[in-house]
Amino acid sequence: MKNSATLLLEDGRVFRGKGHGFEGEAVGEVVFNTSMTGYQEILTDPSYAGQIVTMTYPLIGNTGINPEDVESRKPFLQAFIVRRLSPLPSNWRTTETLDDYLTRHRIPVISDIDTRALVRHIRLEGSMRGIVSLTDHDAASLLRKVKDSPEMVGWDLASKVTIDRKYENSDRKVNFIEFSALAAFEPSAAHVVAYDFGIKSHILRNLAHCGARVTVVPANTSASDVLALKPDGIFLSNGPGDPEAVDYAIRNVRELLGRKPIFGICLGHQILGLALGGRTFKLKFGHHGGNHPVFNKERGQVEITAQNHGFTVDPDSLNLNDINITHVNLNDNTVEGFEHRSIPAFCVQYHPEASPGPHDSYYLFEKFFKLMKQAT
Repeated sequence: MKNSATLLLEDGRVFRGKGHGFEGEAVGEVVFNTSMTGYQEILTDPSYAGQIVTMTYPLIGNTGINPEDVESRKPFLQAFIVRRLSPLPSNWRTTETLDDYLTRHRIPVISDIDTRALVRHIRLEGSMRGIVSLTDHDAASLLRKVKDSPEMVGWDLASKVTIDRKYENSDRKVNFIEFSALAAFEPSAAHVVAYDFGIKSHILRNLAHCGARVTVVPANTSASDVLALKPDGIFLSNGPGDPEAVDYAIRNVRELLGRKPIFGICLGHQILGLALGGRTFKLKFGHHGGNHPVFNKERGQVEITAQNHGFTVDPDSLNLNDINITHVNLNDNTVEGFEHRSIPAFCVQYHPEASPGPHDSYYLFEKFFKLMKQAT
């Protein structure tokens, strides 16, 4: 333990606990994640940019950190909240403790607070801005800092986490797929251009396992530049922030519709919905976790899914003469997936790459490759 720590929410509620990680402070939207495992993948998911993540599972850090399970080049979240931070990792792959890792990446941590009370507060009042500080414990001072911070609505965070220039993906670490539904998938050569709005490494590994050569491009890459790369298909990645603020991406996707098959997830799903004339709105406390039930209307099956988003597509804004809603969230009936009836374009709100799990939705990658094959 480095210090005492304070969490203050913008409605004035205060939690006092122990400090770990970076001995500083950070402001962001406070959300909670209900996953029992996979904290390393959660920490390195760029979709958490601008947010402070609370883990509902009480013991975090017991398997340490390893270099294989990261999902991006660094952690993008603002701060981390846990009930208890394990001081002693126990896993054969561990190369670093969680405390040391977060210190190195300048992420402040608060532990030993009642995370159940915090989560209940967010569920009742909604996600809100907050601050975690290991250096300032004065409530009035902390509240001023929170009030001066940006709100999530209207915030383009995709431009903050995307890459500077395009690159060819060379990550072919795909041994993990032997346990998934993609294990028997026969690779099909294709060139996929993937928009990086905050893309996760596991997505690239899945595309590579299916046989794709993947060119990853920055979030603001024009439609003409994408088409000049002669792709067989276009992938719209996950990412953080308000989808309506990413207006440049919406315009580019609108130009690409009907030109090449398109597959979007998470923020990519929302951007596709906006490009097709729909609207989005902010959820009360979002969907964050690896255990969200989604009904697949086409298959008549329930999928357990990994999710991380605070906005959703408004179903009443979609033209249902052109669009078929394929997936629905069983917790709150929000849209979890749709496809265009005549254009080769489909998307899901959740994370089918299963990192961390579950593995129920790998079939979506097969669907994308079938669309590309049919288009050639």
